[in-house]
Amino acid sequence: MLDMIAQAADVARQSDGVVLRLRLIGQMSAWSSAGPIDLPRSRKTRAVLAVLALNAPASVLREQLAQLLWSRRNSEQARASLRQAIHELAECLAPLDRDLLRAGRQHVSMPADRLWTDVREVRLATVARAGALDLLDATLLEDLSGLDPAFDRWLLGERQRLVGIARSVAEALLTRETAPDAIIRLADRLLGIDRAHEGAWRALMRAHAAQAERGLALSAFERCSQALAELLDATPSSETVALRDEIRGSGPDLPRQDRPRGDVHVPEPRPLDLQWSDRRFPEPRQPDPGPAALPAASAAWSQPGMRLGVMPLRPAIPGDDANLALGLAEEITTALAPFRMISLLSASSLAHLAAEPREGSEVWQRLGLDFLLDGALRLAGDRLRITMQLLDLHSAGEVIWARRFDGTTADILKFQDAVAAEVAAQIDPEMLLREARRAEPRHQADPTAYSLLLQAIPAVYKLDPIAFHAAGNKLARSVALDGDFATARAWWAYWHLFLVGQGWATDPQEAIRRTEELAERAVMLDNADARALAIAGHVQSFLHRRHEAATALHDRALAINPNLPIAWVFSGLTYAYSGDPAETIRRVERAKQLSPFDPHSFFFDMALMMAHFLLGNDHDVVEIGRRAASLNPAFSSTHKVLLAALGHLGRAEEAAMTRQRLLQIEPGFTVRQAIQRSPISGHDDLDRYGTGLRLAGLPA
Repeated sequence: MLDMIAQAADVARQSDGVVLRLRLIGQMSAWSSAGPIDLPRSRKTRAVLAVLALNAPASVLREQLAQLLWSRRNSEQARASLRQAIHELAECLAPLDRDLLRAGRQHVSMPADRLWTDVREVRLATVARAGALDLLDATLLEDLSGLDPAFDRWLLGERQRLVGIARSVAEALLTRETAPDAIIRLADRLLGIDRAHEGAWRALMRAHAAQAERGLALSAFERCSQALAELLDATPSSETVALRDEIRGSGPDLPRQDRPRGDVHVPEPRPLDLQWSDRRFPEPRQPDPGPAALPAASAAWSQPGMRLGVMPLRPAIPGDDANLALGLAEEITTALAPFRMISLLSASSLAHLAAEPREGSEVWQRLGLDFLLDGALRLAGDRLRITMQLLDLHSAGEVIWARRFDGTTADILKFQDAVAAEVAAQIDPEMLLREARRAEPRHQADPTAYSLLLQAIPAVYKLDPIAFHAAGNKLARSVALDGDFATARAWWAYWHLFLVGQGWATDPQEAIRRTEELAERAVMLDNADARALAIAGHVQSFLHRRHEAATALHDRALAINPNLPIAWVFSGLTYAYSGDPAETIRRVERAKQLSPFDPHSFFFDMALMMAHFLLGNDHDVVEIGRRAASLNPAFSSTHKVLLAALGHLGRAEEAAMTRQRLLQIEPGFTVRQAIQRSPISGHDDLDRYGTGLRLAGLPA
């Protein structure tokens, strides 16, 4: 199969300028239009080629390549070995095209337009190009494992990224299927990629049930339970258990898919039941209910959360581009669905209310919405402009967020995806902070677990010591009131992370133990909560230096919710700690693209500082550090990384000011404590960090 796909790709690209084709999945091999190519005999030279090909057309620092493949040698020996490898590689590629390898004094790169790789095909895989997943019939660069500890860590991350892409495409395929046979086939395929994917197990159970295969449906539940226990030390969620009970209680004579809908006792497979709970989608039974058919607010929203309605966008010319307007609104709804504290009414559910006045309307009042996302689109030739507004319906429709997006119709699906992702990432914190103000203690005589959580969130963002400790008490009360409230446990674990990182814990070891316990319990209660998974991953990485375990949790969090900025930042930090700061920068920049004015922008900047410090870019660290410190001067990690960079730059006066600010936050902080508490795994990186702090005047 792989050879057939590769040959087809080769034929399709005969005239596109590609001169080298690389197979990187499985045993590394190469060919051109003239036939197979003999790769260099040295495995490390082949590894250099693989790294350059995977990064093409971006250049790679020679220093990074040397550290990646010769991390156990001193810098001079590593550079000499790299020079030899590049020379060997140049001789191998020269007969094809002398411009294939571009080696400068500091950087090395390959042009993407002359290079084809199977990995790139998988990275570009979509529902329409799902055949690219067939290339994943083996492990990435399986013949290059064990070259160097640093290379092995990098390779593990690349392999996990490929699996993540395959998972996302398989999920998209599954969401589009409605026929039980196809759902069973696709669910099995997705479970082959991720055996702990609970949404796929539910889809499999429903499909078997719809085919009157009750025994197979219940067997799928048992296999799901076993997979979750083995891989995540977790149990099935309440949604999965409820589905099992529904199937178990439906009796031996289950209806088939072709029976009249009124006879169906087991729900048909639903394409959107992959990563989030059904309970978050209150769905009117008819597309156009009259006022009497609309549910009362108290009945429509059974779970605590911010109640958001997404309206279809208004075309500039009525009736024009109506499908595009509704399609974009549905994309935004899909992007928002994984955010656990948002309950949604989709555009298709609200489309019939577009002309209904909101002020004084009984229909709108009975929906019980807190917020409304509204917008408009204008098409001029191939240019497209979209404006979005978030309205607070408790404040007479006050606009609390607005954004304009400009693009073209050249790739309308890509533009829709980008708009939906950024809207989802940006309005989530806006709504959280707005709801937090409404949940202030003076407004509530008898606070609930949910309102206590809301009250605590702003203090976690601000890090004011007094308010921060008060927030910890509120989170403790929230968990005490509702022990199964996974989101509250996740935020309380997040609070403990800052408690440890800021040096504010009176018993650091107990705080670390409590952090891990809370994060693990949050994931067990809701293993599709991306924020809980991301926090659990950061606990593993930041507190325990278990970077591989952290990466697995972060990848799952991003697969569930690729629009959660803090998940990108936490995963990026793990790459920095494990020795891949370039990947850190890529991931943090993605977070900043999604939410450029996020309340935790100071945290994003600190992650960038860490990456640049590990790359030796001290001037960049100082520039970013000044910005981060102005956004939140109370965050001690910013001052630590900034201080180390200033020490290496010899800027004594600025270092003295930064040191004073740091010691105001963490009195008595020393170089020894910094090294002991640092999650950085590389010995040389840790040594550079400690040296910078000593040069900046921090007590040893």
